[in-house]
Amino acid sequence: MRAVVFDFDGLILDTESHEYRSFQKLYRDHGVELPAERWQEVIGSSDSTFDPYAHLEELVGTKLDIPTLMEERRRDHLEGIAREQVRPGVVSVLDQARRLGWGIGLATSSTREWVTGHLSNLGLLDRFHVICTRDDVERSKPDPALYRLAVEKLDVEAAAAVALEDSPNGALAAKRAGLACIVVPNEVTAGMTFGEVDERLHSLAELDLEAFAARMAAVRHS
Repeated sequence: MRAVVFDFDGLILDTESHEYRSFQKLYRDHGVELPAERWQEVIGSSDSTFDPYAHLEELVGTKLDIPTLMEERRRDHLEGIAREQVRPGVVSVLDQARRLGWGIGLATSSTREWVTGHLSNLGLLDRFHVICTRDDVERSKPDPALYRLAVEKLDVEAAAAVALEDSPNGALAAKRAGLACIVVPNEVTAGMTFGEVDERLHSLAELDLEAFAARMAAVRHS
């Protein structure tokens, strides 16, 4: 192992729980519910075909003022995020990677403006050697392009890197790209079904990168 690549939303900062709650509120204000199984389609990806605003119009059966609803929903989302702090264990893992001399990357389906703004506010922007966003690729997760780009920029082989993810779409992208993958589900993704991953943790505070690398090396040489 020579590198670690973080996801952002839901892993470093819990933006995802607040986004789902903001849409739940929007739907309930119109007397309907947003099914969790439909929302799961969009988590960790910017390429989902599910449009929650169009779906809301279908459920209520009338034309809505979508631009106004989008702005109100976005405001609710940002107000929720403003109360959040970096998720447990993130700084510890960053410190471990630096101490080990590993490359540190970030691969996210969000925009560069969104990610760098939040990382700056958290005081973490300069901790990453490489930041890859949906602005850099044609397809986002679960497509492997983001992770392939991240390891290329870090100048490591995919097999020498581990991805840290919180969503099935993200984990699938990492494995498709050839990285090892550790998943740390958040409040919204905890009940989801993950495919092939190398480890599942309750919190990044549980992660010992050096020990994980040793376990992976033992498995590969067994």
